[in-house]
Order: sequence, then C-alpha cells, then structure tokens
Amino acid sequence: MPITALAASFLSLAAAIPVITGQTGTQQSSDVDIVGMQKDRDGRMTVPVRVHEQGPFEFLVDTGSQNTVLSTELANRLGIQNRSRATLVGIAGRERVDAVSVEQLDIGRRSFYSLYAPLLTTTNIGADGILGVDSLQGQRVLIDFGKKLMAIGDAKTLGGNRGYEIVVTARRKSGQLIVTNARIDGILTDVVIDTGAQGTIGNRALQAAIVKRRGRQDQTMLRSVTGQEIVADLSVSRTLSIGAANINNVQIAYADTPAFGALGLANRPAVLLGMRELQVFRRIAIDFATRKIMFDLPDGVTDSNTFWSTASSR
Repeated sequence: MPITALAASFLSLAAAIPVITGQTGTQQSSDVDIVGMQKDRDGRMTVPVRVHEQGPFEFLVDTGSQNTVLSTELANRLGIQNRSRATLVGIAGRERVDAVSVEQLDIGRRSFYSLYAPLLTTTNIGADGILGVDSLQGQRVLIDFGKKLMAIGDAKTLGGNRGYEIVVTARRKSGQLIVTNARIDGILTDVVIDTGAQGTIGNRALQAAIVKRRGRQDQTMLRSVTGQEIVADLSVSRTLSIGAANINNVQIAYADTPAFGALGLANRPAVLLGMRELQVFRRIAIDFATRKIMFDLPDGVTDSNTFWSTASSR
C-alpha cells in the first residue's frame, strides 16, 4: 500500500502533510489532554511527544497527515529496527522510503499503539517527527492559536459547539476530513485543513478556473519533505469563503503533483489550506468523530460576514 506524503515548502514556506492510507492506532484515556505548542521557524506548530516512553521530542502538528512520521535520526536513537520499505507519494513525486512500527506514542496522558510510520530526515521534516491524524481519529482536536495550546478530547468534554461562530460539516475520505462547500473567488472548492503547511497549495483544476478570471501568475518552487522539488505557479486569490467566514488575499501555489490524486481530489478544484490562512482564526476545532470543523473569528471581528485579510497573520 503506497504512503502518501503531501508535504512541500515554497521558497521559505514549509508544509508537511504525510499520509499513509488505511493505518490507525489504538488510544487510551477519555480525559482531556492539553499540551503547549511552539512555532518552528516556518510558523508551523510543534508539540512535545514521547516515543517508546522516551522524550519528549518535538513533533509537528499536522491535521493534513493520515499517519505519524518519525525522523530517521530519532528512529536510530531509539533503536527501532525491523524496517520495511514503502512507496511515498508526495508533492514532488514518488519515492521509496523506510517505514517502521511504533509500539507506543504518548501525547499528554494519551497513549497510542502500533502506529505504522515512514522515516524521513530531520532536515526535511524540520522536527523530530510529524503527529498525524492516526493519533487523533475518533476525537476532537482543539487548536488555540492565541494561547498556543492544543487540547485533545471528545466533543462533550471540550464544550460541544458552544463559542464557535462557524461550524461546517466535512466529508471523510481515507481518514481525512474535507470541507466540500468552500469557495475561492466564487469557485466551489474542496478544502483540506492542513496545520502542517505554512502555505496553501492548489490543484490544477482550481488553477484552470482561476486563470480564466485572474490571468497573470508568478512562479516558485515547492519542496517535499522527501527533499524533492517541483516548480509551482503562485498567485493571490481575492476571497476564500468557508461557511460565513470570508478571507481576503489568499496566496496559493499550484503544481502538477500526485498528492491530490491520492486523496481523490485531482479532478475538481481543491486546496490544502495552510497556516498562513488558518492563523487568522482565533482557534479551530476538528472533530473526527462527528466530521465537524469549527472556527472562531479573529479578535475584533464580530460579524461572520465581514471580510478580513490574511496579511493580518503575517
């Protein structure tokens, strides 16, 4: 079974969204766990994670990743053996990589077992590993950008839907939640919420629709977490609308990548929505059990129909 790593960076903007289809982990503990978050040099969030009861180690929080990833250096340090080979499908192409079974991974008081994880270098990841949704399935993940905290629990213990101005229902695809009713410059667009990406990446179907309306585009380079690179077209769309929230000046990089095909999103407009856009919200919550994604508007914005610019997050 191929591993999909939808990770890339454009110029100095980094993204990490590795995915392995069909792999889940078993977790224990029904209490809410709250862990502090830090930002790496590219604006992505990291949290402390223990592996095989050692650590903590810094892992990127990546809601766009189906599977947890370890750095090769960390696997060597922990003496994890019995490595297999797997095909990694990334932003810039396919590559054969090593993969291992992680016997135990701890986030706060939560423990996850038998996670199948690809190995990538620390240099390309930018951390000791990547925390994927195999460690988050069946739960709600609350990310508070202002307080720099991440909470994991069920919907009830995390307050239900109270306090969120915008609540949308997502579609589940290969363990991933996809918002299907968003619009970019009026074009109906599928959106993957990707906290592991600093920038937003679009597919060619969206680009074709955008070019008819906007015309000129610049170019940049996308770099995968595998170290591979691919040329991308870079442009700014006027408006991204999710529910009643409207965000101006959305920078999108478009590339010929197999990543969208791995999620079944190659033939209709779609984006992997990165941190530059997500951080305009005060907090977001992703509920994998109920397929709900919730947003709090930025401080000072009280009308959900008000437009605001992503420039405020820079």
